[in-house]
Order: sequence, then structure tokens, then C-alpha cells
Amino acid sequence: MELANRVKALTPSTTLAITAKANALKAEGHNVIGLGAGEPDFNTPEHIIEAAYRAMKEGHTKYTASGGLPALKKVIAEKFKKDQNLDYSPQEIVVGTGAKQSLYSLFQVLLSDGDEVIIPTPYWVSYPEQVKLAGGVPVYVEGKEDNAFKITPSQLEEAVTGKTKAIVLNSPSNPTGSLYNEEELRQIGDVCLKHNILIISDEIYEKLIYDGAQHTSIAQLSPELKKQTIIINGVSKSHSMTGWRIGYAAGDSTIIKAMTNLDSHSTSNPTSISQYGAIAAYEGSQEPVEEMRKAFESRLNTVYEKLIQIPGFSCVKPKGAFYLFPNVKEAVRMTGFNSVDEWVAALLEEEKVALVPGSGFGSPDNVRLSYATSLEKFEEALERIARFMEKKSK
Repeated sequence: MELANRVKALTPSTTLAITAKANALKAEGHNVIGLGAGEPDFNTPEHIIEAAYRAMKEGHTKYTASGGLPALKKVIAEKFKKDQNLDYSPQEIVVGTGAKQSLYSLFQVLLSDGDEVIIPTPYWVSYPEQVKLAGGVPVYVEGKEDNAFKITPSQLEEAVTGKTKAIVLNSPSNPTGSLYNEEELRQIGDVCLKHNILIISDEIYEKLIYDGAQHTSIAQLSPELKKQTIIINGVSKSHSMTGWRIGYAAGDSTIIKAMTNLDSHSTSNPTSISQYGAIAAYEGSQEPVEEMRKAFESRLNTVYEKLIQIPGFSCVKPKGAFYLFPNVKEAVRMTGFNSVDEWVAALLEEEKVALVPGSGFGSPDNVRLSYATSLEKFEEALERIARFMEKKSK
């Protein structure tokens, strides 16, 4: 049977082979250290778990409104007002089955065949694939390493064509942890307003910011930019609720209504129990969020200094998220491999350390390491990488 063209056009994940090999080695009894985690290694805070349990006991286990519980939309609106002084009505918010699903629905209702979406590189792996599934065309703009992987207004201006429909901004970023400041966002916003480009602002890591940096949403900079922006967010990273699958979008009511209608024919509604957990996440104590942030900050400041001591490694220090994204081009050259992907595969085979090749993020000279793991494991992984470099460089 012939598969649909839209599926055949998808790019296979570059992490699949590494993940499969790591799992096979673990099954054989090897001590594999995986640094590919895209989720916090903390459990969901207890008061959220209790709220979900209570919701189940009280019978809140049925279908809900397609776009989310009114009570959840209310606390999301309150969160926007408190954190960014942004006013959103319930008609301007749709709750989805994770931020990823909210992004998917957004691209589906926004794009027609041939519409272009500007995606800065390095990018989260699903952005270009979701654009392609909606009939759109990803247009890549390189966030240069010497600019902390961020694009400039002039780069954006050069990439705009008559088919440009939107730009995706992810700040703080996966995989780089880079963070746009207010002035950088304002300048990019000016270009978007000039060319009537919708801004898709993925802010899923907004609570995980370090070393005194501040998160700014481009939507809060002016009423015009708020109107031009769809914010994507959720509780997955901030409250360690990745498996609960609750994300949301906020913005223009026409777009939000279209997303809600689409979701009614795909997911029906977000999981009822998870929605009650998300209400508790935003209404309850935020101490667990801050405790987790501090733990990640401490890990970052410890492992970063050790990482950059490894021969052949250079790394822009991230300001958010929980990833390091070092450039290992020189390390690959020193050890005689032909590519980063080949180097990563050999590291896993010989030292049992699993990293994610940067090729999957549009940055083939880099690798992604997640410090959403214990400091002890991460430090051991760095020791193994250093040993690998010493052995292979001889």
C-alpha cells in the first residue's frame, strides 16, 4: 500500500539509531549514560498529583470542552497577567494535548501549500516536520554561534519573501539554551510588523532561566506585537509534567477558534485529569518550580566549566532550558572521524555515553547534552568523553 506523500516527505529522526543502539547496549547489561533527556528528572510536585487524584475520585473523568476547561483557561489568563502583564480572554486561549500538539494544530490552520515559515537554526526537531505536514516550506536562517545562536533583524529581512507567513521564535531555546533580550526581540518584531509576518513564540522553557537573566515575551513589547503573536507554552518543563500532556496557545481569537475546531476533530479534548493537575500547577505553590530551576542552575555552572576543558570542545554558555550544545568540530578532526554523527556513534560504542547529534537540530558541528540528569552521572559522562578524546587523539 502506498503511503501518503506528506508522510514520505518527513525527515527521519537522527536520534533513532543512537537511541536504538543505546537501548540495545543497556539490554546487554552495559552501563550506558544517556544525556539525551528532553524532560526534567524531577517528579511532578505532590500537590499537583493530589489534585489529579482528587479529580478522579470526584468523577472528573469525562470529556471536556474541546479547547480546555474554562477553569484552566482562567488560570492560564491569570498567569499571563501576572508574569507578563498580558491580557487574554478565554476566546484567545486554547488548551492542547501538550505544546507540541498545539504547535501542530497551529500550523495546520495557518498554512496553505507553499507558505513559508522562517525557522532559525539550530531548531527543535519538530518545527520543520510540522511545517511540512501542513504543506508549508521551512526556510532556515542560521543563528550564528558567535551571536549565541540568535538571528539578527538583517538576516530575517533577507529571508522574507512574498510567501513568508510566519516565523518561529524559541526563547529560551532547545537545543541551545539561548535567550533573546528585549531589544533583540523588539528589532525582530519590527521586521515582522513591516512584512505582516505572524510570530510563533515558543516559550515552553520560560521558567528555566539562569545567572540573573530575564525572560521577555515578544508579545509584551507592544499592543501591535501582541496582536501579531501566538504564544505557545505549557506545564511540561516548568512543572515537570511532560507525561501529563498539557500545553496551550494564546493569541488572535480567529486563529484560536480555528485551532479549537480542528482539535475537536482530532484529539476531542485534552485529558480531563491532566487539566485539573494543570490548574493546581498554576494555582498552587511555585516553590517546586524555583527549587528545580535552582538545581538546574547549579548543575549548569558545575558541568559547563568541566565540559569546556575537554580538548576540541567549545561551548556558548546557555542562559536557559537544560541543555549544553557544544561545537565538537575540532574534536571530530582531532580523533580522525568523518562527521559528528560518526563520532557520536563511536563514543556510544566504546565509552557507553549517548549524546544527540546536532544534525537533527540543523547544526551538524554540534552535539546536545542534557543536564536533566544527576550531577554524578553527568560528571562521569564527561570523564568518559575526555578519556575517549585522549585515546582517539593518540
